[in-house]
Amino acid sequence: MKLIAINGSPRRNGNTSTLLHKALEGAAAAGAETECIDLYTLNYKGCISCFSCKRKDKEHGHCAIKDDLTPILEKVREADAVIFGSPIYFMNLTSGLQAFLERFFFPLTIYSREIPTVLGKKMPSAFVYTMNATEQQGEEYHLKNSLLFYEMAASTLLGMMPRRLFAYNTVQFNDYSKYESSMFNEAEKKAYRQEHWPKELQQAYELGQALIKEAKG
Repeated sequence: MKLIAINGSPRRNGNTSTLLHKALEGAAAAGAETECIDLYTLNYKGCISCFSCKRKDKEHGHCAIKDDLTPILEKVREADAVIFGSPIYFMNLTSGLQAFLERFFFPLTIYSREIPTVLGKKMPSAFVYTMNATEQQGEEYHLKNSLLFYEMAASTLLGMMPRRLFAYNTVQFNDYSKYESSMFNEAEKKAYRQEHWPKELQQAYELGQALIKEAKG
């Protein structure tokens, strides 16, 4: 039983990565093998619309591009569960994670209404989102709706509706005085983190355990 976390943050030790590793810790406690893949250490690009993955004379479900992402995509296909993690930049996933999802999701669909996915199995999944925005701002901007497309794609192509975890109002800097950040109150943000971060870490831990339970059936 293996759970892979895909870190779509350029920060290898930031908020997103920390939550993903806590989820993997929970999965490991449930008996799973775990791995975290940091996308921003890899050299790759998004889909190039070559449609090789749709050709009748090719094996479906595999991206034809050969780069650093090639072995990672195969590793994720073979996993039992997967977590996608991303900070929210400009109300969306990072470009790195979007490119990964293009390469992972698009080959799994062959433009057939009768065959919604060629993955060949059900794969439990989850999305972990971290953001500087508060929960109230997220509601005002309809953030959850804007991210729903990726979750619906996962539901169709992986065969199960993904779980989701939102971490709001994150702390971006250790020392806000070093940056142009007058719109934020450092003391208030750090007080929020002190109250909420332990709860979010626990939620991530339980998320990892829940995915392994789903994968075991």
